[in-house]
Amino acid sequence: MKGSTVPTAYRRLGAGMAGLTLALTAACTGPDGADTSTAGAEAAGDEVKIAISPEDGTTKVRPNLPVTVTADGGTITDVTIEQSQNTEADAQNPADGEGTEAGEAEDGEDTPDVDEVTGTLNEDKTEWVSDWNLIPGSDITVTALAENEAGEETEVISEFSTLEAAPGQRLELQSNFPTSGQEVGVGMPVIVNFDMPVENKAQVENSMEVTSEETVEGAWNWFGDKMAVFRPKEYWQPNQDVSVDLHLAGTEASDGVYGVKNYRIDFRVSREQISTIENDEYTMVVERDGKQIKSFPISNGDGSTRAYTTTSGTHLLMEKYEHLVMDSSTVGVPVDSPDGYKLDVNYAVRFSNSGEFTHAAPWNNRLGQANLSHGCTNMSVADAKWYFENALMGDVLVINGTDRQLEVDNGWGYWQRSWDEWLEHSETGEADTTDGNGTPGDVHGEAV
Repeated sequence: MKGSTVPTAYRRLGAGMAGLTLALTAACTGPDGADTSTAGAEAAGDEVKIAISPEDGTTKVRPNLPVTVTADGGTITDVTIEQSQNTEADAQNPADGEGTEAGEAEDGEDTPDVDEVTGTLNEDKTEWVSDWNLIPGSDITVTALAENEAGEETEVISEFSTLEAAPGQRLELQSNFPTSGQEVGVGMPVIVNFDMPVENKAQVENSMEVTSEETVEGAWNWFGDKMAVFRPKEYWQPNQDVSVDLHLAGTEASDGVYGVKNYRIDFRVSREQISTIENDEYTMVVERDGKQIKSFPISNGDGSTRAYTTTSGTHLLMEKYEHLVMDSSTVGVPVDSPDGYKLDVNYAVRFSNSGEFTHAAPWNNRLGQANLSHGCTNMSVADAKWYFENALMGDVLVINGTDRQLEVDNGWGYWQRSWDEWLEHSETGEADTTDGNGTPGDVHGEAV
């Protein structure tokens, strides 16, 4: 984990300390900006010598190279990085995803700035390395402060610019679940969809930081090259806020493809509501915060075909419709076939992508007695209405007793993987602790 060998108090340094500004020798190197700027070497004898990389005056620095500050003859007391994006480049890179863009909030209030580049100090405070990448096409100002044993301060400034992300090679956030401001159930994953394939999955994983009020272990899994999913080891603790900082800007998702925006997603985990259906008992039991509050007679799929067999396993509620037309052709059964159907239903709550919903079924007179549906969970109108009105996206629905298991990629079947299996499918192979102290590995590219 970034900063794992350093006390938390030293991990992120604040701004605003006054000091002596020293003149720097400007230089221009190649796109990697491998040289360093130095100042304060011998003039005062005991003065701290500070070196900053990339070097002052460098242009077209790869945005995924780390900013490094070292101090010789003293200790680092403050490092700040200011980024001023080229307005033309910014206009070419609109924020299309549903996460809140850096520094904005849906209610108009400011959020903590996800563009802030924090860094990690080594144990003796002589080296500082940036935690995150830089925004492509930006003018960067690095201000470093250090002091000698007598407490005398030295300040060094390095100014350089980063390489722009080329047209057609800009990674964007396409969509995310949940979105900022949503209230969700305790099983809710964080689902991030990108507009381009990601090859450097470990670096992108490490660029996405999840922070919760109640600290837990979690990890990312990939489903294809464009979708990443974060899930905690166990269900979220109820009644808490969760933030997701997507430090995508400057991260090299694939060869020459850079993220161009940072985003923040803020959502709230609500009460714990877990529903359990026993297929052979034709019953749904609803528990809230560990106590049973409802028991409903239901009717599941009749099991005559695989398509008409309700899936067993741990499901999550995905979306709901007060009114919905159900068409068997959407699950591969023609409407005009003997097993086809097209029905108008009310109070439908989706729990998979294979056409499974809870919904009102006033035509089914065997609720609590037999499984007669096409795979959905039939309920009375009153019961379906209650469940619809009390359902949150991410609520847990466990179904037991059928011979068809829910697939991990059928809807949000992510809890079908054990924690060990989930961790094995993470590109980093390490758990990510949601305490705000960084992610398991490095986000930077290698210097060439």
